[in-house]
Amino acid sequence: MIDRTTFERVKRNYRRCASWAVWADGGNKPKDNVSELGIFDIEDDDALLRQLNPHIVLVGLNVSGRIPRPLGNFHSRSPNAMDYKIRFALKGTELWGAYMTDIIKDFEQKASGKMMAHLRKRRDFERVNIELFKTELRDLGVEQPTLIAFGRDAFDILNRNLAGDYDIWKLPHYSNYSSKETYREEVAAVLRRKGVASNDHG
Repeated sequence: MIDRTTFERVKRNYRRCASWAVWADGGNKPKDNVSELGIFDIEDDDALLRQLNPHIVLVGLNVSGRIPRPLGNFHSRSPNAMDYKIRFALKGTELWGAYMTDIIKDFEQKASGKMMAHLRKRRDFERVNIELFKTELRDLGVEQPTLIAFGRDAFDILNRNLAGDYDIWKLPHYSNYSSKETYREEVAAVLRRKGVASNDHG
């Protein structure tokens, strides 16, 4: 759980890259309601705050395009987005409610290879983003959250800059060509190896 002040601070300061691993329930189709952001309205109901867990931080590489709505990252309206697979995989696990962000800020690039090539040329850009990430973690109000990377590239950046300071895990990337059921099992396998409980949600 976090308090309302922390929630609003994160929403204000990281609106273009951050969100939380909470989604509206699905509908008849797998992608139904993934982009519904009304779930983050806390004006009349603090039940959301009780679900949120800043001690776990799920980390992507960078945004593929502009995020027009606060907390809209990982809750895309795009019909091509794979965010629904994260919802399906995390529902009923200890990762539900985790904080979500990208390690590289304000760099829109769909091709991860191009993103990584840019970092190889601009190590200073990587260092700047690591410092921004450290500030972001401090704004969450927790000292040593567990960092869980989506995919190898985000993991490599975290590992080479922050290994020894944080417990860093790696999940398969949700955009991989696999079904939502396969992705859920891949995530569950990581959680089992780490000794983290999860519930089968069918």
